[in-house]
Parts: sequence; structure tokens; C-alpha cells
Amino acid sequence: MSPPLALARAAESLVGTPFRLHGRDPGHGLDCLGLVGAALAAIGRPVPLPVGYRLKQRDIRPFLEAADHAGLIAVRRLVEPGDIALVQPGPAQHHLLIATTGGRFVHAHAQLGRVVLTPLPPPWPVVRQWRIGGGPAASIQSPVQ
Repeated sequence: MSPPLALARAAESLVGTPFRLHGRDPGHGLDCLGLVGAALAAIGRPVPLPVGYRLKQRDIRPFLEAADHAGLIAVRRLVEPGDIALVQPGPAQHHLLIATTGGRFVHAHAQLGRVVLTPLPPPWPVVRQWRIGGGPAASIQSPVQ
């Protein structure tokens, strides 16, 4: 199975996980960064994730740095399974989601209180989009801050 498809399947397996801000453990809850981190870890590509962010935040550098550390490749193409998108649901608000098969995506939905599967396209403007590369992610010892 290709790394992007493996990532999409790993994300799908997390649907129903409770939402928890700064959540990193599927057993206790995930936020959008935790979802991406858990899906990457499930396919053998664990990466450090940003800490100390708020639900609403203008600065997207933590997302960009995490994508870089994960070895993700920026793309400007049609969404494919396994793509990770950074979207802007509202002013000073950014959110990550993972595209899956069947024209859907997975994301940690704060208002619904769990990780959900939703149809594509995302209802929000896409700020950045990444695709997982073929090689292993960079090995980083400290969390992104």
C-alpha cells in the first residue's frame, strides 16, 4: 500500500475518537494536529507536533514547521487520498484534515466532540495542502514550538 493511502486508512481508523484540545493519544482524545500525528505514527512516521497553541490562532508557522518535519511535500493539485490540508474555518482559526477514499476527509471536530468523516470538498478555504513523500520523515528530537 502506498504511503498516502496508508495515511488515509490510518486516519479513517480514528473516526469516532473523542476530541480533546492538545490531544495526542487516541485513547484519550485528539485535536486536528493530534489526528495528523496519530495517523502518521500509525504508518511508522512519528513526528513532533507543536505545543502551546490555542483553538483560535493567526500564526500558521507551527503547522508549517510540523509539515516540514514530517517530510510532507507542498502540492497545488486536486485532493488525493492521504493529502493533508490546512484550512481556515474562520478569522484567526486554522484546522487540519486528511483526505480519504470515496471523496471524503477526516478531521477532529471540536463542536461535535469527536473525529468525523465528512464529504469533500472542505467547506473552508484551503490555505496549504501537502502530500506525504515516499521516504521516512526526518528524525527530530525536540517538539516544534
